[in-house]
Amino acid sequence: MTTCKPSDPAAVRKAHEGPLNCYIDLFVQRLREQQFSPESVRTQVLHVTELSRWLHARKLSLDALTAAVIDMHCREQRPGVPLRRGHRAALRRLTAVLREQGVCRDVAPVALSPRQRAEEDFARYLSVERGLAPATLLNYVPFVSQLLKERFGTGPIRLPRLRATDIIEFVQRHAHDFCPGRTKLMLTALRSFLRHMHLRGDIGAELAACVPCVPRWALTEVPKFLPHGAVQQVLKHCERRSACGMRDYAILLLLSRLGLRAGEVVSLTLDDIDWRAGQLTLHCKGNRSAQVPLIAEVGDAMARYIQHGRPQCTTRRVFIRGRAPRDGFANSSAICCIVERALARAGVHSARKGAHLFRHTLATQMLRHGASLGEIGQVLRHRHPDTTLIYAKVDLSALRTLAVAWPGGVR
Repeated sequence: MTTCKPSDPAAVRKAHEGPLNCYIDLFVQRLREQQFSPESVRTQVLHVTELSRWLHARKLSLDALTAAVIDMHCREQRPGVPLRRGHRAALRRLTAVLREQGVCRDVAPVALSPRQRAEEDFARYLSVERGLAPATLLNYVPFVSQLLKERFGTGPIRLPRLRATDIIEFVQRHAHDFCPGRTKLMLTALRSFLRHMHLRGDIGAELAACVPCVPRWALTEVPKFLPHGAVQQVLKHCERRSACGMRDYAILLLLSRLGLRAGEVVSLTLDDIDWRAGQLTLHCKGNRSAQVPLIAEVGDAMARYIQHGRPQCTTRRVFIRGRAPRDGFANSSAICCIVERALARAGVHSARKGAHLFRHTLATQMLRHGASLGEIGQVLRHRHPDTTLIYAKVDLSALRTLAVAWPGGVR
């Protein structure tokens, strides 16, 4: 028996009790294909067998298994007490197996919490009705999720109860957690969500107008970049013998040598690598694509990870999570975490610790070696020349020639 210990016949009988009994082994097989640990497999099987016994006790067949029935099961497990971690995720994986076998086709993977359903609805609005890029969804939805979590917890999402004070207090709590650009992104996401809910009639008042503004004028900031030699120090301290170490080293090279954005690294697939031509196809902002040269150092690191570190899995994404389920990263936050850990490991201190830090550093290095702003804009794939102007501020030697002598100053 694949799901239970042979020495536990009672567990074996319970595992095969109910209408899901003939799908338990297939479910275990799928989990093992996704490289879940044996302990995780046992825990997820326990969640599925609880659902199977629950259906059996109520004399419900698989034909009656719908999203509403799964939600009812989740609510009745422990009334008033949150479900154990991973319960809903295990049931979503189960429904995927059932649909794969042609069973319960109407059961979408919707064993979701109320907050997750609200997030899914907002994401659908952004992609279908507004036609926004997937990267925009990855940026907007987490902010909305955090707002709903702090306001409603794990209970029902009662949007009419949202007040202007809830929005203002949320912004005040989190405005200093991010850089000004990221904060403005959070405000844009909140306005979009509140405007959508108001137009749908879920919120009576126009709360989007209550979202505060954060002043950020164009070209007022100086790009944050690493000092000379810091990039090499970070790369030198990468542990390249483990699978995750090889993966992180390849990612850091893509950021530091080619100036990729975090989202471009996340969305990179095996089909985007042209080894013969020596180039990568990137999925950029605004649903655009671009080709960049795959320099030897970066190509060697990627090839080593793909051959010796990348786990066997069904996804075509290049970079895979270190833990099950073996899939691509969910969003760009994972790349920022890799950068933050790499900086800490190398003992490099910086006011900014995101993936864009390497992009700014590359542009600064090019400028100091005589590259023009137009050439930097081409490497960074800027759509408008004005976007590259901010790097003129870091060329101090050129700016000194433009400085006006201060009256009474040293000549």
